[in-house]
Amino acid sequence: MSTSAKKIDIRQLLPEEIDLLVEDAGQKSFRAKQIRQWLWQKGAASFEEMTNLSKDLRQYLNERYVINAIVEDKVQRSLDGTIKSRFRLHDGHLIESVLIPVPSDKRFTVCVSSQVGCSLSCKFCASGLMKRHRNLDAAEICDQVV
Repeated sequence: MSTSAKKIDIRQLLPEEIDLLVEDAGQKSFRAKQIRQWLWQKGAASFEEMTNLSKDLRQYLNERYVINAIVEDKVQRSLDGTIKSRFRLHDGHLIESVLIPVPSDKRFTVCVSSQVGCSLSCKFCASGLMKRHRNLDAAEICDQVV
């Protein structure tokens, strides 16, 4: 594989495509389920974390794919219990998620970004101040919730 080729975020693949990549790697089919579990249940941010996969398979994955996990950049806590988290995406864009307490119900509500930039302009969130650049992919949205 050419080193200049852009790696694909493995979390963009459909389950059937992960099945095929495992087959192409000459691995047993149950490895696909293990990879999906690491990505979606265990929240692996790197292939090295996938310790029940062989080193050879982890190297194979690392040479061809990437996991573009979001990175917590800043957290702000308000006196009312609101928690605002800013995350940096793989392309350098910033997004925010806000966890808001609802004291009367003893529960929380959450604002999760689905785009870089937002047209809603909520007072508690800086995303509405930014120009809209792109939609987030499912993995970026999932990372915020996790």
